[in-house]
Amino acid sequence: YQLCFIFFTFFMLLVVEAPFLAGELKKCFGARMEFGTAGLRAAMGPGVSRMNDLTIIQTTQGFCRYLEQCFADLKERGVVIGFDAREHTASGGSSKRFASLAAAVLISRGVPAYLFSAFTPTPYVPFTVSHLGLCAGIMVTASHNPKQDNGYKVYWENGAQIIPPHDKGIAAAIEENLEPWPESWDTNTASKSPLLKDPYQDIHREYLQSIQQHCFHREVNKCSEVKIVHTSVHGVGHVFVQAAFKAFDLRPPYAVKEQEDPDPEFPTVEYPNPEEGAGVLNLSFALADREGATVVFANDPDADRLAVAEKQPSGEWRVFSGNELGALLGWWSFQCWKQQQGENKASVKDVYMLASTVSSKILRAIGLKEGFHFEETLTGFKWMGNRAKQLLDQGKTVLFAFEEAIGYMCSPAVLDKDGVSAAAIAGELVSYLATKNTSLSQQLKAVYDEYGYHLTKNSYFICHDQNTIKQLFERLRNYEGEESYPKECQGFAITAVRDLTTGYDSNQPDSKAILPTSKSSQMITFTFANGGVATMRTSGTEPKIKYYTELCAAPGNSDLNQLNAELNNLVDAIVENFFQPKKNNLTPRPDS
Repeated sequence: YQLCFIFFTFFMLLVVEAPFLAGELKKCFGARMEFGTAGLRAAMGPGVSRMNDLTIIQTTQGFCRYLEQCFADLKERGVVIGFDAREHTASGGSSKRFASLAAAVLISRGVPAYLFSAFTPTPYVPFTVSHLGLCAGIMVTASHNPKQDNGYKVYWENGAQIIPPHDKGIAAAIEENLEPWPESWDTNTASKSPLLKDPYQDIHREYLQSIQQHCFHREVNKCSEVKIVHTSVHGVGHVFVQAAFKAFDLRPPYAVKEQEDPDPEFPTVEYPNPEEGAGVLNLSFALADREGATVVFANDPDADRLAVAEKQPSGEWRVFSGNELGALLGWWSFQCWKQQQGENKASVKDVYMLASTVSSKILRAIGLKEGFHFEETLTGFKWMGNRAKQLLDQGKTVLFAFEEAIGYMCSPAVLDKDGVSAAAIAGELVSYLATKNTSLSQQLKAVYDEYGYHLTKNSYFICHDQNTIKQLFERLRNYEGEESYPKECQGFAITAVRDLTTGYDSNQPDSKAILPTSKSSQMITFTFANGGVATMRTSGTEPKIKYYTELCAAPGNSDLNQLNAELNNLVDAIVENFFQPKKNNLTPRPDS
């Protein structure tokens, strides 16, 4: 009777839960994760589409084989491996566990593995690659993704994230090495191997010494009474930002205790992403109000990005956009460079600043007046890091690079975004401005007054239908039945078009785009006669069509009401005429 009851219960569970179980199994085993220029990023759990012990081993085996093909001296130079504090109780996965498995795979092939003994910020990995002259770097992190996710980010020997063709080469090698090697699971033996090295103490010291080269107002810092609050948003940043402030002789920032220590559950925030603004910073604002602090800094969980907010005279908090903070840090970088030159001024024509193509063009405006070069790259620090390395190898000076998603490269010692050095340098900027009785908001206005206002408005639509997305962009390439792009948008004249899907650029003599193109993603940029720039692009990881718009005004035009109205009208025209959300059944951004 009991056996019959158990069988009947099991049968009913199968009947009732079968559709759900089938759906979950398909999600886990239906398709393998694709390795790309961003490496891997997915939820932790079972299956080939998830981050787990097996997929980490398979990925590292393929990566190791590819490195063996590329570097004859791989076994002399080695690979660095870092990890954040993520952990997934249900699956037993953690960043530290995944990093240990990656080290075991490399050591099994005789490759030295520089495995950090404790969690570190992501920037420590590219710094280590460059500083020690290693062949590559691996960082196990999902950055600001939800708590169930993890990721596997790869750096090349130049200290920058991989770009094509390495992504395809690694992906192919992974497919050819799916069966685990016997020693790949043996983390215990690997932990005792002489090939396993812990770079933590040396790299921490060397990193801090390196960023001190960008401290130009130490005496000001020592005397500063400015109070700053810092939150690591349950990530790894606390220890390292405190150390960076100390390296700059800055007053230690007040730490948000509830978010100070790493916690993979991220209990105080819905999403651990400081780019979300006030929702993530509420505890920081409360602490700042209690302590009388006027500025708040926030890192994302792997501390490669930085958000900044400032209390206004009204008592309200202003969260600076990534573009606004990019304007401030870019301006500050150039001011410090000029001061450093003194009487022996190097040629400003050898100075460069970079930004991604969807970020503000404010650095271009500053460069036009001051004489340095500005270049834009494709979206992502992998492109800025690699371009910066090319320029450095040519003897050029790369002062600064940024992307609108609160990512900043303030030192060429790290060819990637770095929220730790950015925090220290921003702290010095705040202290310096305080000696002039000037706030960040006031200085930003001064930058715009001198170089022209650059107002931005970015958002996205959600669309799960790939055919709809394709048709939307193809319509723009064959506008109103003609084999050409639109000449205007509801009265706003279009002066240039760049299509990085097809490789077309009307600004070039041969109409061919200079920036790399990709047929696998959609991206079109329109330049308008009124100084407006609008880029429409698809996301590589989410079902979104994003748009980035900016109105670049001439210096002296400071009528913000008029400029904002013009930008809003331009955005409305683009949305209505180019996106056609009703016709294409697009879902607006939830908070829009």
